[in-house]
Amino acid sequence: MEDEDDPVVEEIPVHLSKTLAENLYVLQYPVKSATATFDDGRVVNCCVKPINQQIKVDYALDTASRHYDAFKGEQFALAADGKQRDKTQKLTFRSGTMDKQSFLSAKPIEDVGRYLVCVMQDGEMHATPLKGIVAMRQMFSYFDKQDTRTKAEQKAERDADGTAEDEELTQVTVKFAENERMRKAREKSFNYLSEMEAEEPWCETFWHEKTTSTAELEKQKLFSGTGASGSGRLVTDNAALNVRSSEYMEMLISKEKTDRNIDSLLPSRVVCMHKLDHLPLEDQLKVILTDAKVITSQQIFDLLPNRTLPPEKVRRVLMKVGWLIRGNWVAQAEYVYPDGSVSGTNGVTAEQMRNARDYILYRFTKCDKLERTQLVTITQLPVEEIREILSSVAKLNTADRTWSMLLPSNEAFLCVEEQEMSERQAAYWKARAEFFNEMERKSVGSSTVGGGPTSKRVRKRSTRDS
Repeated sequence: MEDEDDPVVEEIPVHLSKTLAENLYVLQYPVKSATATFDDGRVVNCCVKPINQQIKVDYALDTASRHYDAFKGEQFALAADGKQRDKTQKLTFRSGTMDKQSFLSAKPIEDVGRYLVCVMQDGEMHATPLKGIVAMRQMFSYFDKQDTRTKAEQKAERDADGTAEDEELTQVTVKFAENERMRKAREKSFNYLSEMEAEEPWCETFWHEKTTSTAELEKQKLFSGTGASGSGRLVTDNAALNVRSSEYMEMLISKEKTDRNIDSLLPSRVVCMHKLDHLPLEDQLKVILTDAKVITSQQIFDLLPNRTLPPEKVRRVLMKVGWLIRGNWVAQAEYVYPDGSVSGTNGVTAEQMRNARDYILYRFTKCDKLERTQLVTITQLPVEEIREILSSVAKLNTADRTWSMLLPSNEAFLCVEEQEMSERQAAYWKARAEFFNEMERKSVGSSTVGGGPTSKRVRKRSTRDS
């Protein structure tokens, strides 16, 4: 049915090319609009820093355009290079006017392992992994040069007028012994990284226009294969792809790395569906029951990764890890409160929390609604812990301040096997009834739980919210 609703329109072969994998970068211009691009721009200079992976590109400005302000351009050049230009100093604008704009790269994304550059030709897709993605932002270094030169000129004027202090303050730097830990911390600091970037010299590079033959030859490397075909692209080496689909996916995606990345994003005690598929059936059911709190049998079958399992096998394992309460499944207490754990609020031990949870589930097999104040009295646990247990299996009815199961009773829809399972579990609750009755007898102020007759001495009902 799904194939009929969503038919396959076309199958596109995908080929992986690694010829440019170590040298392919994507340059983004976030400050430019979609219409004002540099597709037809003329590059007058291009430099790179290979170690820090920085790129600087200078684009020429059309000074003859009617939109160009020649007076303002001369003012910018004069402010950057000054009136008296030093021959040893490299000029920002050699023509005496602002005739270019510079862009410097920044790394918006560190891990580019999930990104590819793809090209389509002759109904085939060729993908090349990226070495990096950089965002090109405009530089305004000429303003910095103007500020530096202005401060230097002001200082020279003060020295010439004799207004400088007779005694110049000398800065004293005190250095302490640096251990390995301090050295690593210093190397990760922003100042250290900035110094390393500034120390690396710029390397001049050649910029080839997109219409040149050199650029066309580089574009051909985006296609996989080694030989050229008649269509002008490289021939695909099909022998390298003669593997099964499952093996090919494992080659493309590292399962270990993927699981590690997903686990780092998930909260504690949360298992992703991909990892759930590799767990034994019993552990899968533990995870589903613990996370779902209250769930029907059909919902469990829908959540299992392997939906071809026989229902009888799933139900047999369910008997080991869950309780069937009013036709719905809940996790057994030992999986919710494992040995050695304590409650999050008052640090109640796992054994006490398990006994209280079992008692609450036992009461739900007898009646539809429970009152929290009575449960606090009988279990002798703090209010916060009782609320925690109730919230995991029940919901609060604001009308009468009682608690009922999260899902309505589903006993009418149980199959024959589930009805037999419910009867077998009823024997367990009957065996524990004496323990629960002893808890009720020891409690103070109540003789019957769940709406039955009360004794003459009745504890005053609390006015606090349940």
